[in-house]
Amino acid sequence: MAEETVVEKTWCGILNRLPGSRRGEPAVIEAAYTEPRLRALFPFPSHGALTFHRNTEFPWSNDLPFIVGDVRACTVYAPLRASKRVLGESLTPQEAAALVVAHLPDDCGPAFEGPWPHRGTLTD
Repeated sequence: MAEETVVEKTWCGILNRLPGSRRGEPAVIEAAYTEPRLRALFPFPSHGALTFHRNTEFPWSNDLPFIVGDVRACTVYAPLRASKRVLGESLTPQEAAALVVAHLPDDCGPAFEGPWPHRGTLTD
C-alpha cells in the first residue's frame, strides 16, 4: 500500500477535523473534495476562504481560483492578479467547486511537495 501524500493527509485532516488541522466551512470543503482535480491540489482553508495550491509548502502558488462562502452561498474569485476578480456569485458549494475546476489552467496537475518555485511570478 502506498504511503499517503502530504495532500492526502491534509485533506483527511481537514475533512475529519483532526487536531492540528486547519478549519473551514464543512460544506465547501466536502464539495471541493468531490472534484478529483481539486482533491489533487493542496487545500488551504483560512478566514472563510478555501484556496487551492499547486504545492504543499510556503510560499504558495497563489495562482488558482478560490472559494469564499458557506453552505448558503459561495463566491468564486479568480487568482489575485487576474483582471476579472469575481467568476461567480450566489453559488452552492457544489457549483462553486465545479466553477473552480472549470477555471483551472490546463497544466494544473497534482500538487508537488515543497515550496512554490516561481516566487513572485504570478500569472493571470
